[in-house]
Amino acid sequence: MDLLTVILLGIVEGVTEFLPVSSTGHLILAGTLLGVQDQATATFDIVIQLGAILAVVVLYWRRFREVAVGLFAGRPKSWAFVRNIALGFLPAAVIGLVVYKAVKALLESPTVVAVALIVGGIAILVIERMVKQPRYDTVESMPWRTALGVGFVQCVSMIPGVSRSGATIMGALSLGVDRRAAAEFSFFLAIPTMLAASGYDLLKSGAALGQGEWLSIAIGFVVSFVVALVVIRWFVGIVSRHGFAPFAWYRIIVGAVALVALQLR
Repeated sequence: MDLLTVILLGIVEGVTEFLPVSSTGHLILAGTLLGVQDQATATFDIVIQLGAILAVVVLYWRRFREVAVGLFAGRPKSWAFVRNIALGFLPAAVIGLVVYKAVKALLESPTVVAVALIVGGIAILVIERMVKQPRYDTVESMPWRTALGVGFVQCVSMIPGVSRSGATIMGALSLGVDRRAAAEFSFFLAIPTMLAASGYDLLKSGAALGQGEWLSIAIGFVVSFVVALVVIRWFVGIVSRHGFAPFAWYRIIVGAVALVALQLR
């Protein structure tokens, strides 16, 4: 990939990673349009997500420090926070190992992405209408069954185009978590999930990457990190005021346009 393509894909990743619109799906569609969709690009798409994940660590470092201090002090809220992140991550860790090859193959299918964008957008609209008064307004207040349930819902996002953040947020809303807490749980859950996904992919494919591919990954990582710093704060504000419907309609429109474009190729 040339430098401009790498930067463009890094921007796409940084903008979409934490929005319920599927960052992987957007990277696949963008890669297809730019003519760079291959096995190395699939690894690039997975690993540069770590740049966006680092943005969460930077923006929420005070929260993580508070949790760390609370763990040593034996505070129940800190232990509940860690427990819920671990339970939310567990299903993806187990199921991901089983379906890794199938998921990797789907990363090369832009049609799957387009259909998943449309279906996911409709699902968001339906869930937003069905959601009742939330019972939990923080990650720490969620019972362990809720965290584990969100973790199982997250596994649906292994289908490219579904959106990891969209699946976890909608799953949390359905289980009684309010919008802001659902979004933040999705942010925090992304850290172990994407670290595991990227680490496993590099373990499988890293030896086949050349110096140019590693340089592309490094540049994409930095670009996605910088862009995600801005997007995360913006997203929380939008969700708190307007909900998720705007993102649902965006998904439906992009998915429909992509399907038409793919048929005309």
